[in-house]
Amino acid sequence: MSPRRNARAAAPRAPAHRPATRGRTRALGQHFLRDRSVIDQILELVRPTRRDLVVEIGPGRGALTEVLAARAGRLLALEIDAALAAALQERFAAVPAVEIRQADARQFDYAGLRAQTLGPDGRVLVVGNLPYSVGKPILAALVESGGAIDEMALMLQKEVAERVAALPGSKTYGALSVLTQVSAAVRLAFSVPPGAFSPPPQVDSAVLHLRPHREPPVPIGDAARFGAVVRAAFSQRRKSLANALAAGLGISAERARRQAEAAGIDPGRRAETLSLAEFSRLAAPSAGPDPA
Repeated sequence: MSPRRNARAAAPRAPAHRPATRGRTRALGQHFLRDRSVIDQILELVRPTRRDLVVEIGPGRGALTEVLAARAGRLLALEIDAALAAALQERFAAVPAVEIRQADARQFDYAGLRAQTLGPDGRVLVVGNLPYSVGKPILAALVESGGAIDEMALMLQKEVAERVAALPGSKTYGALSVLTQVSAAVRLAFSVPPGAFSPPPQVDSAVLHLRPHREPPVPIGDAARFGAVVRAAFSQRRKSLANALAAGLGISAERARRQAEAAGIDPGRRAETLSLAEFSRLAAPSAGPDPA
């Protein structure tokens, strides 16, 4: 991420590293944030303090990193691009509270962050401009962190962000909505136009504000079973719930119909009309046999 010119003048001079190649940048879906007003809005969402451990995903050229370093008690930035990570490591080498780590954010152990907090009042915060190409798997890894994270402010492609925050009954409500919202309270905080980035993407972005639940808002029981049922229900959106479950789980339509009825749900409804509580009942063992 690249700061504005005035912010760059106040920041430590970056070493003369070769930037990542244009082809590499495009392959990773990287668009570097350059609008300070957007950075300020992100900071306002999570309000980092000296008591907090902040994890930044995709620091890029360091625009957000620079501001976080001045506010967080400890900052861990995860950057997959070797050239960008090396440049940031030199730039922040003299700042002991900042660690730049070359790492794949899809595979990072977020569950272990709670043990690294700075004290009983310290929070674990995650912020970042997620690459469009891998935004969804990174989000999945974050919400599956087992309650290790207190708050997140994540920038994604606006279309994806809208799907994550969608409510039952909307056209964008789907498996991504359910599986995220059962793990975290989600709010679409604000939209970001292409001009806020360099190079500008061809689509709008949006920032999500998430607060992971300490306990799921509805009974989950077997998380693998719940995920399988939710994905099956949305596997064929134009079909009835019973037919979609039958196709997605590889069971007969009659068996799927009985499973819905056992959960107190009309099998003729469509998946996008079901609430989190109804999906919880649908995936409960009492509603039917384990998904194949």
